[in-house]
Amino acid sequence: MFRRNFLQRMALSAGVGLTAKRKIVVYHIKGFTCVTCAVGLDTLLRQRKGVERSKSSYPDATAEIEFNPDLVTEKSLKSFIAEMGFAVVEPGPHHGR
Repeated sequence: MFRRNFLQRMALSAGVGLTAKRKIVVYHIKGFTCVTCAVGLDTLLRQRKGVERSKSSYPDATAEIEFNPDLVTEKSLKSFIAEMGFAVVEPGPHHGR
């Protein structure tokens, strides 16, 4: 009981509820020309309301984004990425095989 109360208070003091919705997506990104592109995109994504975490990889051409779907949509994330000069590439039918 004490531990649960402690964790709830810690979460509330951090401004995050224990039941906050989170979704993780991994996008394949076209347009990274260097590691600075990936780092810059992460920095800008993390500044957006609802984005909890962003981890992009230049060698893999991916962006893994953790966000609250009540505050930001996948459509708006993809649109923002496009505004930054990159493109989210939808995987083809044989992707990952």
